[in-house]
Amino acid sequence: MVSRDHILAEIRRTATENGGRPLGRVRFTTETGIREGDWSGRYWARWSDAVIEAGLEPNAMRGSFGSDDVVDRLALLIQELGRFPTTPELKMKRRTDSSFPSHNTIAKLGRKSQRARRVLDYCAGRPDLADVAAVCEPLAGDEDAEPVEAVGTSTLGEQFGFVYLMKSGRFYKIGRSTCAEKRAYEVQLVLPEELTLVHKIKTDDPVGIEAYWHSRFADRRLRGEWFDLKADDVRAFRRRTFM
Repeated sequence: MVSRDHILAEIRRTATENGGRPLGRVRFTTETGIREGDWSGRYWARWSDAVIEAGLEPNAMRGSFGSDDVVDRLALLIQELGRFPTTPELKMKRRTDSSFPSHNTIAKLGRKSQRARRVLDYCAGRPDLADVAAVCEPLAGDEDAEPVEAVGTSTLGEQFGFVYLMKSGRFYKIGRSTCAEKRAYEVQLVLPEELTLVHKIKTDDPVGIEAYWHSRFADRRLRGEWFDLKADDVRAFRRRTFM
């Protein structure tokens, strides 16, 4: 159990690092690993009450959620429920917690498989969200949040896509998409650290080539499409421009 004094100390510490302004509850969870369930209903009814007790002035409520905030709140709800929420459950959460995004806001993340993929990406490198990743992984599907469509056609009529290598922090993501740059932008929205598109391989068999690289680096897999690669692994991937 996280103590009241520890939470107050972390509120003060993170506020000092943020120029004297207290963090919102979503960013506070991301920065400290202290979840809403660690304080809500146990020590304080509202986040602003905790901020006030820490001796700080609460921030004015924002008029809208950023994409990363929505994914973060969805991840925390999945952890609370132990399953992926249905639309009625999203509406119920909104009714009991007015700070929670509306089901229409969450719907902007895409279909259920796309939402699961966004949350799964957000959970990468977060041991405290391993249970959330376990819920989302089977729901995310084989596609990288979008169907593989033709981005170029050979004389024989094959459809092409890309298998990409991205890096965030010290970890790498290997996936497939019709547009690696667009996918990099989408993934960056849910990650706290900067993400870089390292390399992409054009292929007429995105499914098979993605599976090849996943299998080749299977001993370095962390979870899902995230890997702890070595320099030689990255060089091997970057040597290929077409497969």
